[in-house]
Amino acid sequence: MPGLLSVSFHLLLLFKLVAPVTFRHHHYDQLVRTLYKVHNECPYVTRVYSIGRSVKGRHLYVLEFSDYPGIHEPLEPEVKYVGNMHGNEVLGRELLLQLAEFLCEEFRNGNQRIVRLVEGTRVHILPSMNPDGYEVAAAQGADSSGYLVGRNNANGVDLNRNFPDLNTYIYYNEKHGGPNHHLPLPDNWKSQVEPETQAVIQWIRSFNFVLSANLHGGAVVANYPYDKSLEHRVRGFRHTADTPTPDDKLFQKLAKVYSYAHGWMHQGWNCGDYFPDGITNGASWYSLSKGMQDFNYLHSNCFEITLELSCDKFPRQEELQREWLGNREALIQFLEQVTMAITSGCCFQVPTLSLPQHLGLTQRQ
Repeated sequence: MPGLLSVSFHLLLLFKLVAPVTFRHHHYDQLVRTLYKVHNECPYVTRVYSIGRSVKGRHLYVLEFSDYPGIHEPLEPEVKYVGNMHGNEVLGRELLLQLAEFLCEEFRNGNQRIVRLVEGTRVHILPSMNPDGYEVAAAQGADSSGYLVGRNNANGVDLNRNFPDLNTYIYYNEKHGGPNHHLPLPDNWKSQVEPETQAVIQWIRSFNFVLSANLHGGAVVANYPYDKSLEHRVRGFRHTADTPTPDDKLFQKLAKVYSYAHGWMHQGWNCGDYFPDGITNGASWYSLSKGMQDFNYLHSNCFEITLELSCDKFPRQEELQREWLGNREALIQFLEQVTMAITSGCCFQVPTLSLPQHLGLTQRQ
């Protein structure tokens, strides 16, 4: 794949100084301590803030990296990572904590690649969107056969089926005319969603996020919108229903950036599935309604992909180091795309910037 030489150069640059990390699972109190530990070690380029609370009152804490924490600088893109949306899918949670420690340490060590990232981008890391579900999943341990235990929030709701369904509107508009982005929320949207979902929606509406990734587990693939197909299909059906967005080529590029920088995702064969290049259109895999990925794109123009990162939803602690090494470069390269590709095109919503025709993008109306 083009760019492998560039990847090798980035690897040499990134790991000239390698930060010490601790590979273990973190309960809620440990997660909070880790976030504040990173903040205390890098106080001038980090900020810890809460976007709301879970059903059981746990804060949904975010760690921000920026040269001016808490301040939006003109033309500086905002990007976010969200982990542990399903409480029993825990690898993303641990990877984001490792990433936070790594960014802080490498910034302090003067790693110029990380310094450029922190100074040129505002990065928001939400390690756990579902802290209540995590505690339920963690209580049973990694050896339990309860595959879905802890997946939902404390009210028993799957948070990735809990966002307002904007796909129905966009598919109608495509046939009959109407906007295809920045779709408004229904008037009663707050009564339809869980506290965690409401917090994330208000977060999305408060920041001009350009790029995002939602970290899951149970497969190894980079999944891009649309997640909801025009026809209702379910996993296991032979027929697929590929449902591309107007920005399909850019989404494929973003997904490939992650899959090819990942240790093995790009090989395609993982967990008994095969995905060419390690990527898939969500609806082509299985149709998902009211998901966060499509909501980001349709409501706020934020380009979000979903990263399925491990066959095991709750990997053993001794597997975390291998997973970190397999994802480390991919997590950094994905963040870098916010300046390498997206800010040079339509998606950053700056009128004076031109559309990158070499990416083959379709201008959204």
